[in-house]
Amino acid sequence: MDLVEHFEASRPRLLSLAHRIVGSHHDAEDAVQTAWLRAQSADPAQVTNPDGWFTAVTARLCLDLLRARRRRGEVPLTADDVPGEQIAVDEAFLRREEVSRALLVVLGELSPRQRVAYVLHDLFAVPFDQVAAVLDTTAASAKKLASRARLRLEGAGPADPGRLGKETDVVDAFLAAARGGDIARLVTLMAPDVVRTADRRLLPAGARAVVRGARAVAEETRAFVDRIASAVPVVVEGRPGALIAPGGHPYALIRIRVRDGLVTGIGIAPYEPGVVSLPAAG
Repeated sequence: MDLVEHFEASRPRLLSLAHRIVGSHHDAEDAVQTAWLRAQSADPAQVTNPDGWFTAVTARLCLDLLRARRRRGEVPLTADDVPGEQIAVDEAFLRREEVSRALLVVLGELSPRQRVAYVLHDLFAVPFDQVAAVLDTTAASAKKLASRARLRLEGAGPADPGRLGKETDVVDAFLAAARGGDIARLVTLMAPDVVRTADRRLLPAGARAVVRGARAVAEETRAFVDRIASAVPVVVEGRPGALIAPGGHPYALIRIRVRDGLVTGIGIAPYEPGVVSLPAAG
């Protein structure tokens, strides 16, 4: 198998890698295509480890893209800033690859070097000496970058992990019922006097900013099926909540108050960088 044929066999993995680094299917495809062009012009005799070479070239191209975004002063795009057709493509790829939309959002808040180090090592098991070569640093520095990324993804951690776990179970059940349109189940998960508040910027014309009562809140979920489909559990400022992120692009935060095993309050607001971390694994 020659170098180009080997590259084609590796293309799906490289596209997955690039997507997690740059957060956009279109940009990931551009990076992989540029890597393919370099593979065509490379001297096969100089490439003793094709998979490692493809990975390094693709990762460096993605790093350059992230740095260019930062130089232009770009912040991570919210769903409102992304064309609808791109959202659709990113959403399709995300679902096909089973990528965590919450992970993509929080990765977007890392520095370029942290993001590359974390994706290469933690998600694709690239050894730190190879990560270091991509980042033009030492293996020890690459480890520190990945460690800082991990800390950001996990957040500060709750003061009471046991309580958070119980509340998270309620939030998970609430989201599952909302996605499935199970109104009866939703009503049982909420306190009778639950209050839902929402920023008017996130509501269609005529929708109420405040809705009271379990039955009214449950019935309302039918009007937001698309948004609920792209909502995933996260930790918001140390408490259980949800993130709406179509195509992996942040849109809104849902803060959910739980007391005595029931949802007592739901607050929906535009996405805020820096307040979301990932739920504990398992």
